[in-house]
Amino acid sequence: MQNFYRRSKLVRRSRVLWGSLGLWKPRLVFWTGALAIGVISVVFARMADRAQVAFLSMTEIGGFGFLLPIIVTPLGFALCAWLSITFFPNSQGSGIPQAIAARHLHHDEDRHRLLSLRLAFGKILLTVVGLLSGASIGREGPTVQVGASFMLAVARFGGMAQARGLILAGSAAGIAAAFNTPLAGIVFAIEEMGRAYESRANGIVLTAVILSGLASLALAGSYQYFGSTSAAPIVWRDWALVPICGIGGGALGAAFSALALHLGLRIRRWAQPAPLKRMVLLAALCGLGVAVIGVVSGGTTFGTSYEQARGALEGEATPMLFFAEKLFASFLSMVSGIPGGIFAPSLSIGAGFGSTIGQLMGTSVALGAVLGMAGYFAGVVQAPMTAFVIILEMTGNHEAVIPIMAVSMIGYVTSRILSREPLYHGLSRNFIAAAIRARRAKAAETEPAG
Repeated sequence: MQNFYRRSKLVRRSRVLWGSLGLWKPRLVFWTGALAIGVISVVFARMADRAQVAFLSMTEIGGFGFLLPIIVTPLGFALCAWLSITFFPNSQGSGIPQAIAARHLHHDEDRHRLLSLRLAFGKILLTVVGLLSGASIGREGPTVQVGASFMLAVARFGGMAQARGLILAGSAAGIAAAFNTPLAGIVFAIEEMGRAYESRANGIVLTAVILSGLASLALAGSYQYFGSTSAAPIVWRDWALVPICGIGGGALGAAFSALALHLGLRIRRWAQPAPLKRMVLLAALCGLGVAVIGVVSGGTTFGTSYEQARGALEGEATPMLFFAEKLFASFLSMVSGIPGGIFAPSLSIGAGFGSTIGQLMGTSVALGAVLGMAGYFAGVVQAPMTAFVIILEMTGNHEAVIPIMAVSMIGYVTSRILSREPLYHGLSRNFIAAAIRARRAKAAETEPAG
């Protein structure tokens, strides 16, 4: 009889547990949000790819069609800048600095200025318009802001209190779904997004990455972003690529980051009297510069330059100056203030740099491209673990694990020596400062006079 009562009690408890809407609502909402990030990432990727194809097709029209970017690109940049300032403030740039800044803010209202469903829609729309205009940008950084925005919306709707952990989870899920690299998404969350990473966020991040990855896998299938390569060092000249790509790529990445932070500060001061007018003008001028570089390079620097990077990884040498042209085009696209990321362009720059080094040394172009990607990417983001894991997952090159790891670390150390402040964290401080100023201004307005 006693056993019967115990069993009855356990059955009643389990029914209450499984039937409690208050207990399961947050979980169901969270799972739905993670799946939604995967679906949206795939849709975003397809829209971005079609935008690039449409732009390149337009430039291939006979006659003087190759000169169309001189008109289309500046106008597209100006339109993106105007829309981002007028309708989607805080959608500018990569989106990763906004997600980092939101994790450091303590008020929901401040976070909402940087991460919202409205901003997610604007980020996707304007990134696609930028690619349709030939901007040297990527969709991966914007996917981080989109993922973090969805997770923050999930936190509000589901009544979940762990806002910082959910932003981290949304960011990781965005990277994982964008590149089809689940492990890189987790490492990115730990190393780049959360320098003060909370151990209690482990399960949240892992669950979000798994669910978004499953949604992405169901829609896009299993693939490696840059295909598969097995290039590995064999002779001493191949091994010489390791320090050269590490130091050279790290130095280039440090120069890009330091100049972007320095020039970004000067641009904000210059634009202060009339921000809308001056930023639209700056965007148009940057767009003109991107168009000229693109025409001179034969169209190779427009968009993400994915085809050039993949060709280099397959052993097809890029033009010797491609990496420099792509670097300048990416820099102009970044300082213009239009929405768009630097992940994919940075990988293309690194692949072009490594390809050039490989040609000059008479060694493997494919190996040089892989190591160049690792060195330059680690130099830009100053996150060697993320660089190593993301390149390993995107290329499937397990034969060169040690060289890729070594180049990532050398690139990181070189970059830290030359530029002490990581790019994304330096940019995030601007958004944190702006949020604090806005809060103080609002408090001053509501404070009673006298």
